[in-house]
Amino acid sequence: MSSLMAVRLETGKGDVPLFARFSYSTDNPYAVQADFFDGLAILASWQFDRQMLAEGAHRPMGEGDVTFRPHTGVGGAEVRIGLRNHSDGREGQTVLCADGGALKAFLNRTYAVVGEGEEFLDLDKLLEEFLAR
Repeated sequence: MSSLMAVRLETGKGDVPLFARFSYSTDNPYAVQADFFDGLAILASWQFDRQMLAEGAHRPMGEGDVTFRPHTGVGGAEVRIGLRNHSDGREGQTVLCADGGALKAFLNRTYAVVGEGEEFLDLDKLLEEFLAR
């Protein structure tokens, strides 16, 4: 399942509107995949811990490469997503703002598929797939 939503990239010169596709699969019930793009080009893909994302809508969560923080923006409740990049020997911090209501609706849909605390990862199947490569 996936959900497309508008997000804002915060820059020193103003905000840049982007899109994000948040995806969830029972193949990895602990994670949410997020693809950030402008038009057709995917600018970045990240994988977040589902519980951390849910808690980040209500209180500051995370440290290091990924952080979430509730925020009240012009349009209402938002979640600020902080992403730290270490690629190419350069380090940078990116902050994206997502609509809190849209994220909550997406997370509620994921919990309808796999309830909170009901996550299960078949390690035997994962090991078989890994060894088959």
